[in-house]
Amino acid sequence: MSMNTQGRPTAPVAGSAAEDTSEMTPVFESFSGHRGLRLFEPLIFELGSADTTGVDVDEVGDFEMSIAGLERTAEIGCPGLPEPDAVRHFTRLSRRNYGIDMGVFPLGSCTMKHNPRLNEKMARLPGFGDIHPLQPTSTVQGALELMDQLSHWICSLTGMPAVALSPKAGAHGELCGVMAIRAALEARGDAREVVLCPESAHGTNPATAAFCGYKVKSIPAKGNGRVDLDALVEALDDTVAAVMITNPNTCGLFETEVKDIADAIHKAGAFFYCDGANFNAIMGKARPGDLGVDAMHLNLHKTFSTPHGGGGPGSGPVVFSDALKDFAPLPNVITGEGGKDLHEWSDEKDRSLGRLTAFHGQMGMYVRALSYMLSHGVDGIRQAAEDAVLNANYVLASLQGIMSASYEGPCMHEALFDDGFLKDTGVTTLDFAKAMIDEGYHPMTMYFPLVVHGAMLIEPTETESKYNMDQFIGSMRGLAETAVAGDTARFEGAPYFAPWKRLDETQAARQPVLRYSPPESDQ
Repeated sequence: MSMNTQGRPTAPVAGSAAEDTSEMTPVFESFSGHRGLRLFEPLIFELGSADTTGVDVDEVGDFEMSIAGLERTAEIGCPGLPEPDAVRHFTRLSRRNYGIDMGVFPLGSCTMKHNPRLNEKMARLPGFGDIHPLQPTSTVQGALELMDQLSHWICSLTGMPAVALSPKAGAHGELCGVMAIRAALEARGDAREVVLCPESAHGTNPATAAFCGYKVKSIPAKGNGRVDLDALVEALDDTVAAVMITNPNTCGLFETEVKDIADAIHKAGAFFYCDGANFNAIMGKARPGDLGVDAMHLNLHKTFSTPHGGGGPGSGPVVFSDALKDFAPLPNVITGEGGKDLHEWSDEKDRSLGRLTAFHGQMGMYVRALSYMLSHGVDGIRQAAEDAVLNANYVLASLQGIMSASYEGPCMHEALFDDGFLKDTGVTTLDFAKAMIDEGYHPMTMYFPLVVHGAMLIEPTETESKYNMDQFIGSMRGLAETAVAGDTARFEGAPYFAPWKRLDETQAARQPVLRYSPPESDQ
């Protein structure tokens, strides 16, 4: 039986009164469907009736429709609920969410770190939280000053001379960078048509290149998980517009030949785009500008701890080298006689690629990111990177004996394992990840990068304490030992303790049901 650090069992003793808990399969089913205080929650359509409403609405008098024939032809079908029932429904659903405030979130290459509440407080200050993008610039001088300061520190940390703040996310930033590269090539009359991407690149890299009209060619990795420099040099010719490389890469490794890579790219007349998703591992330690990078996006929701997920609001500023800075998108903050202003529209002297988005970006993300930078300082930012790398290597070293590491030697910000240790056990990477849910952990990134079979990519970030890491490592070791011992039942139906069990994810992806239909008996 496994014990915790105080010598208490981590699971109920067989035959004890504690055995039949609401977190295990009970000996009876409750009449309500609830299990203790873990409440069963149906769909909101199944709770309420479309025939009732919690609000009294006056009858609509005669009027003439003026929406070009787009009016509804049937009842809207919204469920009517009293206010307490509506509040309880969404509160119960919120208790099923798993996020960074609940526990370790080991998603590789996602840098899911704690969002300091100080940053949230700053973003809600009057003057930041309630401004409008169409206000006169004379009324938002503080916001423009903040954007200017944020730009300064981003450029300082990356060693690049210019930054565009307006991109809304990492992929949008990639688009911005590749568009700037295309604009620079067109300005010199160079019609190149190929972008090179390593095998381990983020999926958005080749997608962005293709979206911008380029042909994508893959560059293989060496046995140590890094870009094959010889293969890259061989692929470089006068048709190559850019090379898109992530550094540290998606195997959790630093590209040790990055300077040679940059020199080869520039010698061929191409540009070096660096995916900055993993900047958290090197911030304050290495500057991409010193490594020969021409353009790189930064995910503020990763490295600088602005909220992550939920479809936004996001922010993906892009930094540019001297060779590309003139082609950066508008708007940007400028300083004039009357104070700060926004340079919003191109004129005949500009070489900018133009506007990338309607307004200026996500103000709340800017505030949170600058708050993070200023509260940490240069030494704190450097320590955050060092602690993130330390945590990842602690996971790697602690699991080395029982799980199969994909590459030899230390890693950077994330530890990568493959499914070699599961060979002949009947347990797959997916089974293992589902069993992690029963242990109270969100699964790590699975089956990525594609260059590693059955990949399990773990990024603890600097957020996690040694205590949290030891608890996580203990669960991972326990699951690995159970799988190797042949206890497949532990994995086949996992998760057992989640509100919903193993789903048919393939069918859910291929045949998603996005619209509620009442049962036939109710129609």
